[in-house]
Amino acid sequence: QVQLLESGGGSVQAGGSLRVSCEASGNSVSRNRMGWFRQAPGKEREGVAAIYTRGATLSYGRVYYDDSVKGRFTLSQDNAKNTVYLQMDSLKPEDTAMYYCAAEDPWKPGRPWNDPRIYDYWGQGTQVTVSS
Repeated sequence: QVQLLESGGGSVQAGGSLRVSCEASGNSVSRNRMGWFRQAPGKEREGVAAIYTRGATLSYGRVYYDDSVKGRFTLSQDNAKNTVYLQMDSLKPEDTAMYYCAAEDPWKPGRPWNDPRIYDYWGQGTQVTVSS
């Protein structure tokens, strides 16, 4: 079992920055990919970024981004704190959404990182609002 707790959301003006965090507890060693998804009102949940964590020995540290956030968002991890961080810069109003952290366990090889169905654990979400 893995528990995920997001934090760090908030409101910011366009062009500003926010960092959201996701702390994992429980059986965190076996995590493989950890991803961030977002969902705006009336829209489907979409993948933002994902990273291979210490449970994925061959691909450890590999990061994937959606095209819409490449060059603006940075995903990183701190194994000592069992935490992944999503640094969001140059925020746009269209980035406004509820952001969710997710963990994959067990690993599902061949499945894309942005398929929400590969993730077995989800956090409660943290709201990010970007005003123009």
